[in-house]
Amino acid sequence: MRKILVTSALPYANAPLHIGHIVEYTQTDIWARFQKMRGNECWYICADDAHGTPIMLHARQKGISPEELIRQMSEEHQADFRDFRIGFDNYHSTHSEENRELAELIYQRNLEGGHIVARTITQLYDPEEGIFLPDRFIKGQCPKCGAEDQYGDSCEACGATYDPTELKNPYSVVSGAQPVEKETEHLFFRLQDFETMLKEWTRGGHLQPEVANKLDEWFEAGLREWDISRDAPYFGFEIPGHPGKYFYVWLDAPIGYMASFKNFCAKQGLDFDAYWAEDSDAELYHFIGKDIIYFHALFWPAMLHGAGFRKPTTIHAHGFLTVNGQKMSKSRGSFIKARTYLEHLDPEYLRYYFAAKLGPGVEDIDLNLEDFVQRVNSDLVGKVVNIASRCAGFITKRFVGTLSDALAEPELFDEFVAAGEAIADHYEKREYGRAVREIMKLADRANQYIDEKQPWVVAKEEGRDAELQAICSMGLNLFKVLIGYLRPILPGTAEKAEAFLRIEPQQWSHIAQPLLGHQVAKFKPLMTRVDPKKVEAMVAASKEDMAAKPQKARKAESEAATPTISYDDFAKVDLRIARIEKAERVEGADKLLRLTLDLGREKRNVFAGIKAAYPEPEKLEGRLTVMVANLAPRKMKFGVSEGMVLAAGPGGREIFLLSPDEGAKPGMKVK
Repeated sequence: MRKILVTSALPYANAPLHIGHIVEYTQTDIWARFQKMRGNECWYICADDAHGTPIMLHARQKGISPEELIRQMSEEHQADFRDFRIGFDNYHSTHSEENRELAELIYQRNLEGGHIVARTITQLYDPEEGIFLPDRFIKGQCPKCGAEDQYGDSCEACGATYDPTELKNPYSVVSGAQPVEKETEHLFFRLQDFETMLKEWTRGGHLQPEVANKLDEWFEAGLREWDISRDAPYFGFEIPGHPGKYFYVWLDAPIGYMASFKNFCAKQGLDFDAYWAEDSDAELYHFIGKDIIYFHALFWPAMLHGAGFRKPTTIHAHGFLTVNGQKMSKSRGSFIKARTYLEHLDPEYLRYYFAAKLGPGVEDIDLNLEDFVQRVNSDLVGKVVNIASRCAGFITKRFVGTLSDALAEPELFDEFVAAGEAIADHYEKREYGRAVREIMKLADRANQYIDEKQPWVVAKEEGRDAELQAICSMGLNLFKVLIGYLRPILPGTAEKAEAFLRIEPQQWSHIAQPLLGHQVAKFKPLMTRVDPKKVEAMVAASKEDMAAKPQKARKAESEAATPTISYDDFAKVDLRIARIEKAERVEGADKLLRLTLDLGREKRNVFAGIKAAYPEPEKLEGRLTVMVANLAPRKMKFGVSEGMVLAAGPGGREIFLLSPDEGAKPGMKVK
């Protein structure tokens, strides 16, 4: 039996959950439930991430204490998780004594190891609010590309990273005031001390290959010290020996995994060290979004190593959620809160749809609402649940709910059971989409069996009662296998099905055991079809959330979501027709193709993130496209990119290079 500890990233206690969050918790919950079905000792742990300046300011705006704000949000988060069938074994908070003790312990051990140093730095300070500003509370003009309204740590337009003091024309998001520079002493974690260990660990099978490749860019740029302190006022833990200085939220947030488990161990009588000691033989898995890889795959293992604790077995990153091919939008009604979804639709619909889309990589997944309705109705209602509803009535009415003493077609049952190991392997490797496809193939086969045997015809003919009982008993046994395979994804539906079948919650080893001479209960519908009108109502309700806000707030959010530029700014962009002379893969790059572009009088080398959409790049050669010809060259890991090609689409495989009409020639200006 394996000993496994599983975590999801901690939701921030500053806002309600939305369906984008639910992707990660569903992905983790499926894996944890599968491990438990396999008979492993598996604990699924989480907590609210409850510290930081945003929480302090939000509480101030509401006129309540930060402690009251995080209490309210914890209740709301846990209610949403519970209703989405997310089966945490323990849910805690980073604002806890367990977390304080562990944060101080990890800090002290790294301090004693020489991995923490103090030095004076210059930071941006809001003179009106009287606070030092976190990176995300400063906006301004990108120092690299000049894009407006970029955050203080990175540019969403060109991807550059920088210090907040490098921003041009900065302003405070809190007050709108122009920040001033002010000196302060901060504490820094010497990440570079762990470079050798981290290089070995990140290439040791603990990360997805594309994630390990991405981290190589950080190693090449050189690991830098990490600022782990913040100045008062700040909601968090004060650093021992440094009055007025607090642990940065990203230091104590991942320690929250340990703190929540320590809290659980105290309640359950478990051995904390058996899971967290450096020589532990337990397995530790973190499920996270791709936007927080840097913290989890570099800082976190380094902090643990420096403090004498074990490192994660695997960190599994996933992509973002788009809705109808676009980023979630409040104006379109596709920014859907978890509670708004729950008020309109069954949570198991979404769990299934996400599972059908999820694979082992970090690609974004799309919730296409029309496809969502069709797939759930076709697969779950039309195939799986339909098997039980087609057979149960005959068994109840004609045979007092009793199944046959023998299987009508044992070879078919064995075929279903034999598929279990491949399905289990898909679950283990987090290839949920493949698992779902295998299960649905079996569901098709079960329905084919029922169609061939036509129990509704047999029921009308005298002297064929035994045959009718055998056919329907066989159908219900095939249904039992299918619902067992789907149990990690559909725990609520599985529970209803098990009540109908009058069996205990299925473990993986139970799936192969047929029900013979067994009595089932009267069948009740396990799931209804998705009503498109309810989907429309959910979207409308999400739009209403936006409409309920004051006009000024709506305008501010709209401007923040889609910043405008002047015509003069746009006129500076030089768009030219280019012929793709050569297109080739870039060794070591997950998303890039190297394009050699002919502009008539010159040739350019451009790196484009379109590899997923064009797996056979040579087919692009000879094609005309549109490029930004006056973009400043950008030095990348694989060389210098001398421009940008234009494409459209939500991303991944769905990217389409723009092409001009016939008659265009390389070098022509696009107007």
